[in-house]
Amino acid sequence: MPINSRFLRAHPAHFLALGLGSGLSPKAPGTAGTLWAWLAFLVMQPWMSDAAWAYTLVVGLVVGWWACTVTARNLGITDPSAIVWDEVVAFWLVLWLVMPAGFWDQLLAFALFRFFDAVKPGPVGWADRLFHRCVTFAQVDGQLVSTGWGWAGWGIMFDDLVAAFCTLLVMAVWRLI
Repeated sequence: MPINSRFLRAHPAHFLALGLGSGLSPKAPGTAGTLWAWLAFLVMQPWMSDAAWAYTLVVGLVVGWWACTVTARNLGITDPSAIVWDEVVAFWLVLWLVMPAGFWDQLLAFALFRFFDAVKPGPVGWADRLFHRCVTFAQVDGQLVSTGWGWAGWGIMFDDLVAAFCTLLVMAVWRLI
């Protein structure tokens, strides 16, 4: 199934998982999703308390797990690049914890997060591989059957949370220097 605006509108899970359309970017959808997250954070920030952000992040993770699972299953791919809700929630977490921060610190957080998410060094690579093995494909009576999709959405979200942790760790060390 092609990932396009029709697919985006076909199910509420697709709309959310594809970052309200930012995941449809033909180039670097993860970067587009992270940029959308940054802009959305800055728009929402003046009206959000810490409690509201904590609630938003928890709900975003739980609903995102569902949306990413449904969308990946409907595409038949364990971690499609068009799914960017994982970047959105993880980068909101980064921004929430580094604020207040000026533009240059926010840009540094963006660059670090994109590095960790795209390159997947060390623990991020481990997290990326961990849940992808949960989805298996097999031939049953001549049909391709897959299992383990419930974990697919969590796997999609998990490596970005680890990338967020690595970003926050580097930012904390940066502030100490």
